[in-house]
Amino acid sequence: MPLISEEPQIPESAQGPRVTSAAGRTAPTPRPVPGPRSAATPRPGRPGPARPVPPAQRVHPAPAAPAAPVPPRPQPTENRSAPQLQLIPAPAGGALDAADEAVDLLLDSGRAPGDILVLTTGEPHPWTAHELSFGEAAYWAQHEAADDVFFAQASAVDRAASRPVVVVAVNGGADEAVARALPVARRRASTLLIVCGDPQTINSALGAGV
Repeated sequence: MPLISEEPQIPESAQGPRVTSAAGRTAPTPRPVPGPRSAATPRPGRPGPARPVPPAQRVHPAPAAPAAPVPPRPQPTENRSAPQLQLIPAPAGGALDAADEAVDLLLDSGRAPGDILVLTTGEPHPWTAHELSFGEAAYWAQHEAADDVFFAQASAVDRAASRPVVVVAVNGGADEAVARALPVARRRASTLLIVCGDPQTINSALGAGV
């Protein structure tokens, strides 16, 4: 039987140290060394709260000084004894027409009919004569209603109540009657007194200061 020469196998453990070139050696990756963790760094895998921001310093405003009280404004007082006076020159024969025209202008300007009282020193206004034909009670009831222009004779001015506007037609009558009626008519007018007639007669009745 032929002999087969076999090369003896040397076990690896029996081999000497293996020399590996430096170029082919793979150096192991060094493990990182954990350093100190700051308080702001959250723990890995668990989000931690953000670093609290110190609250801003509050500035306390100085207390405001109390406001000085404002004194109430005085309210103007209306002098009802001195209404505005308007004189419309007209002869005695045209004073009644001038008074009617003044009433129309007042109504056109927005004045309420119940605000106007018309007085005549001479012949009564045609409206007065017509309404008195139904009796004095019905006539004066319209005056008390105060919802329309009211016409009366100056001799009855004491019975008439005050209205914002009084129109006087000096269409005749005695000077003494006119002198007595005009001052009373001025007291009956709370806002405006309109006198239609002769300026000299009116001025002498009301006074030189008119």
